[in-house]
Amino acid sequence: MVARHGRTVWRVCRAVLDEHDTDDAWSETFVAALVAYPSLPASTNLEAWLVTIAHRKAIDVLRARDRRPRPVGTVPEPPPAPPHDEAIARTDELDGALRTLPPGQRRAVVYHHLVGLSHREVAEVTGISADAARRASADGIAALRRLLAEPAAARPTGVPGRAVGRASFPSPSPSPSPEPKGVR
Repeated sequence: MVARHGRTVWRVCRAVLDEHDTDDAWSETFVAALVAYPSLPASTNLEAWLVTIAHRKAIDVLRARDRRPRPVGTVPEPPPAPPHDEAIARTDELDGALRTLPPGQRRAVVYHHLVGLSHREVAEVTGISADAARRASADGIAALRRLLAEPAAARPTGVPGRAVGRASFPSPSPSPSPEPKGVR
């Protein structure tokens, strides 16, 4: 297979990559082909099959190259950390915005984005489906982006009936009550 189709595979790799990466993609193509060959139907056009693998391996090499660090002349200085008071103000601002979300969205955002649970785990904890947890999290993040994009002076905090998106939701009560299953 290498003797018969090696030049074609090399041409495909070379068309996509520079000379340094072509050999790597060529080798990876034949390694992948060797692994998959036993399950290949007898009627398969080997050359077309190898060209497809070569093209995909070449794209993989390009993507890997884009993820590699690139040398720079000088390393930029990291921006200074915000003053402690400013960091506390931003935390308070986020906390206030989170409190304006409906309880289901707030729980989904906090559990997924701040605690780090998967949507499936959020669903298990809150008693809703994984799709509902994903939707609640996405809706909550969208609402937070809108809220935090408003100038601070124009943004009411904790006002009952604060509009979030198209609907109006009351401010959360101090002790959250359990929601029926599937309600955001």
